[in-house]
Amino acid sequence: MSRIRANGVELEYQELGPRDAIPFLFINGFGSQLTSWPVEFRERLAAAGLRTIAFDNRDIGLSQKWTGQIPDIKAVSEAMRAGRKPDVPYRLDDMAADAAGLLDALGIESAHIAGASMGGMIAQLVALDHPQKARSLISIFSTTGDRSLPPSSPEAQAALTTRPPSNSREDVVAHALKGRRSYASTRWPFDEGRLGALIGHNYDRSYYPEGPGRHWAAILAAPPRTERLKSLKLPTLVLHGSADTLIRPEAGRHTAQCIPGAEYHEIEGWGHDMPLPAIPPVTKLIVNFVKRVEAKAKAAA
Repeated sequence: MSRIRANGVELEYQELGPRDAIPFLFINGFGSQLTSWPVEFRERLAAAGLRTIAFDNRDIGLSQKWTGQIPDIKAVSEAMRAGRKPDVPYRLDDMAADAAGLLDALGIESAHIAGASMGGMIAQLVALDHPQKARSLISIFSTTGDRSLPPSSPEAQAALTTRPPSNSREDVVAHALKGRRSYASTRWPFDEGRLGALIGHNYDRSYYPEGPGRHWAAILAAPPRTERLKSLKLPTLVLHGSADTLIRPEAGRHTAQCIPGAEYHEIEGWGHDMPLPAIPPVTKLIVNFVKRVEAKAKAAA
């Protein structure tokens, strides 16, 4: 892994795959380090001919922190309901500028921009705010932020907004496992051993409970992207799971409906996670889409 300055922010990142391969930027979700998804996911993409770049979003993992800037979540919510601009340390647009800046810092003119959950929201903003950096948009179990969409289940919502009983490794891992069960896939078994080891590894790498609070404030402060996405002229793939209780599948369908010409796939029994058996079908959809986009661009050149 390496550290680089992008958009004025120190970001930790990792690349897999040949440097001259098709650039593919993956943006992680809420409070999620670049190591949070199985490495097998990125390895499979790299093996298919993609230069896969993942990074720790600002305020998480080994990237730059905003320590001490504690947002008032209640005030942020009230401001949004009243139509006022909320006071937050940074916005999703700033995180999108980080992603675009990372590509600039790496000397990459444009890439396929993919993101999961909050990462999908950021990926949408990269496509909207920095269109020159995006060859395509791949939005994975994410949302436009439209207020009319159905909410998370109470259990899934609690998984994101409640804290473990202590900051001990044991309590943090147990709390995270309980939360992940609430929005896990139903098609495949819940692999507690593998997930527990992954959560423990991330705890050892960087346990930083302050950062997710600012991520949450940035999500709450983001206006819906519904109308802006309707004008997006970019090849788009939207992936969602039918069993997602955190960001409901209606949100994925809505995202695809908003973006002209978007391709939508809903995977039966997939939740808000990436179990190992889900990697082959998900990566196949992504790789085939990327190759179609690349072939079309080459033919038009």
